[in-house]
Amino acid sequence: MLGRVSILFAVGHFALGYILSKTSSKMLKTNFHIPTILMLSVIPDIDLLIPFLEHRGLTHSIVIASIVFVPIFAIYNKKATPYFIALIQHSLIGDYLVGGKTQLLFPLTTQYYGTGLSIQSQTSIALEWAAFLLSMLVMLAVKDIKIFFQPHNSNLILTIPTFTVLLPTFLAFPLQVPTILIAPHIIYLVLFITSIFIDIKKITAR
Repeated sequence: MLGRVSILFAVGHFALGYILSKTSSKMLKTNFHIPTILMLSVIPDIDLLIPFLEHRGLTHSIVIASIVFVPIFAIYNKKATPYFIALIQHSLIGDYLVGGKTQLLFPLTTQYYGTGLSIQSQTSIALEWAAFLLSMLVMLAVKDIKIFFQPHNSNLILTIPTFTVLLPTFLAFPLQVPTILIAPHIIYLVLFITSIFIDIKKITAR
């Protein structure tokens, strides 16, 4: 089960990943796959599921992320940019601002960087709500929301954030999400599960 640090800021990571990727895709005049963007926005927290990895270490390093994306940029050029941004925003913005400190430059240095702002602070919760509302408004305005209701096998990638971040949020006892943040978590969970079931139904109907 994911720890408190990841769970409480999952909504913020999803929202920032989408907003920043959408902005970059518009600037570069390229498209991106929304479910993959949402998955990448929280994938650094996979270290919470791997016992021998230190949280906010290797998987949160923008150096490691850059190395991983070198061949991806070589193949896809500017089309890879929204995905790279979705990945690094997790550490460079979300985790840097809230919830502790992060080894952004590992393995060049093991120094931790971050503001140290508590993830349970009113400022943190306000920022998360603001990011969530903005992402939903944009998604509705440009009709990106429809991607969750259209069958496409690639949307099954949403099983990763669903079963590693969102569902564990509500299976924990006592509930580890502040009451004020339950609604946005549920909205993402409903969207993801809906998309997954639509895709499964399409596959089983063949």
